Amino acid sequence: MKKLLLIISTLLLMTGCGLTTVRPKLEMTLAQEAFLAAKEAGSSNLAPALYRKAEFYYLKAKSSYKRKFFNKAKKYAELSRKFSEKAEFKAYKKKALDNI
Repeated sequence: MKKLLLIISTLLLMTGCGLTTVRPKLEMTLAQEAFLAAKEAGSSNLAPALYRKAEFYYLKAKSSYKRKFFNKAKKYAELSRKFSEKAEFKAYKKKALDNI
């Protein structure tokens, strides 16, 4: 009886640990929207280095999320959003300076 109780409590403890990690839905959504905004701004041509970094981290975030590595997915999504926003800003800045 004690052995069975020990096995059950061990299984509950092991499965419970996986439930404490929160899915980074908000971070993934923000990264996706920022990446799409950078793409629409023409960052692939006007700020290619930043755009490629944003794309790289966005794809890594999606891959990590699918494999349920939520901590890594959150980190990559935040990096993707950061580089996407920089690329978008640089693209709009170049467009504005070209129009002067």
